[in-house]
Amino acid sequence: MSAVLPGTAQDLAGPGRAETTGPAPSPGAMLEPWLLRALLALGLLLLGLAVLAPLASLGWRSLLDAQGQFVGLANFQAYLGGGRRLESLTNSLLLSALSASLCVGLAYGYAWALTHCRLPAALLWRALALLPLLAPSLLAAIGLVYTFGQQGLLKELLVLLGLPGLYGTTGIVLGSVLWTFPHALLILGTALSSRDARLYEAAQCLGAGPWRIFATVTLPGSRYGLLMAWVVVFVLVITDFGVPKVVGGQTPMLATDIYKEVVGQQKLHMGAVVALLLLLPAALAFRVEQWLRARQAASLGLRAVLHVPERRALRDGLALLYVAGVAVALAGVFAVAVYASFATYWPYRLTPTLAHYAFDMSDGGGWAAYGNSLKLALWTAAAGTLLSFVLAWLVDKPRGLAPGRGLLHAMATLPMAVPGLALGLGYILFFNAPWNPLRGLYGSLALLVICTVAHFYSVAHITQLSGLRQLDGEYELVAQSLGQPFWRQLWRVHLPVALPTLVQVAGYFFVSALTTVSALVFLYTPSTELAAIAVLAMDDAGDTAPAAAMATLLFATAALGRGLIALLGQGLVQRTQRWRAK
Repeated sequence: MSAVLPGTAQDLAGPGRAETTGPAPSPGAMLEPWLLRALLALGLLLLGLAVLAPLASLGWRSLLDAQGQFVGLANFQAYLGGGRRLESLTNSLLLSALSASLCVGLAYGYAWALTHCRLPAALLWRALALLPLLAPSLLAAIGLVYTFGQQGLLKELLVLLGLPGLYGTTGIVLGSVLWTFPHALLILGTALSSRDARLYEAAQCLGAGPWRIFATVTLPGSRYGLLMAWVVVFVLVITDFGVPKVVGGQTPMLATDIYKEVVGQQKLHMGAVVALLLLLPAALAFRVEQWLRARQAASLGLRAVLHVPERRALRDGLALLYVAGVAVALAGVFAVAVYASFATYWPYRLTPTLAHYAFDMSDGGGWAAYGNSLKLALWTAAAGTLLSFVLAWLVDKPRGLAPGRGLLHAMATLPMAVPGLALGLGYILFFNAPWNPLRGLYGSLALLVICTVAHFYSVAHITQLSGLRQLDGEYELVAQSLGQPFWRQLWRVHLPVALPTLVQVAGYFFVSALTTVSALVFLYTPSTELAAIAVLAMDDAGDTAPAAAMATLLFATAALGRGLIALLGQGLVQRTQRWRAK
């Protein structure tokens, strides 16, 4: 006879009593499956309305003529049949590829210097390179105007380099490289920092020199990071609207073509055609990035030793010169734009003044536009963080309902492949349709919040999933064995563990909402005009200095808001998660 341990169910039952199978299910436990189904259905409905329905409206409108009659692919044939319009597609592809190649090449050298050399003040160089993340792409373009434009400080430098004027392909490539550089650096820095020191030691023991080690160890180990960075930058450039609008000159691009067709000529059907053409390369690049991510192997095994570079005077000195040169060029363009916002009359009277910050005296929404942007950023941060956490929890934690959870995950990652201009135009076609009961949202700040959350939702969703997957699945099993409902697990376990991730996501939504232009350029009204769109309006009207001032204000607000959110998150973590401290 097997021994019975004290405290087991058999022991507690006593002699002559039947074994218990656990406590009777509570009413809350019986409601759990239905509540989970309701939450899942609600999540699918919200993402369907925010993402799928606008895209479906966009596709259907591209098959109709100006009078709403079905014409099939005639609109596509008409667009691609025009020489200049076909040139827009060619320019978008070629200039995006060129910008991505230059940006990734520069960022790879920068990331290699930060991770494989012993640089003084490495954190400072990294921070300078990441500054453009806090600014709209319009600020980079305006900085180029003040640096290399007709009245620029270094306008002769382009001539010495044999380049044409700033406005056109030169400006598009330079501006695109400037504002996408930190995105490439983040990806490449991660790829280059996770290297196994044993590989370098083995190469040195075999007599390989520095260049051979780089060619046989460093470069092959980071090839997937290189390819993913190239794809990400390509998508960012081809879907960007701000840089081509400010410094593109007469160079036709798909992003500016959409704006001209919709705003300039009120041809929504042709705008839908261009938006779908813009969607195709972005979606293809997104699929390539997913394929690369799936094929990427782990670079650090269980026995790996983290690579710590040795001090080498010549290598470190050359790397420092390179990093300093790139950082000065990168931050210098933004610094010129910031200083120009205070200059009395550029470039003849550089005495500082606050006159350009009197936004109510310039074209655009004035200070009310800045207030709208602040409201938009705060509401987007709150709503986006809450929604992405709950839906990521639904995807990862509950058991069962696998088909619905898989569909929810697919819908949550779809916005990553949708350009902002295409999404914004889809919102016009869906939410302004006469038959739509949600038409009352059109023109409101609430719709701008919904569109912004949808536009940046995929990155937040993936980040929240990463945070939730820190917890092993046994936590849910233990909670179920104790009869705890899922909402108590969510509040007492999952939310505290994911709190640092929630803070990061809130900061991401806040900054993105402040600086975005493309997704909202079709949706604002005079009462809901935004600061980033006011920058565009001021620049169009020739008020470049006030445009630089508004862009600078957005940059300062993004930096301050991100810092305050980080401090708030640090306080919450210290208050609720003392177990994280050593």
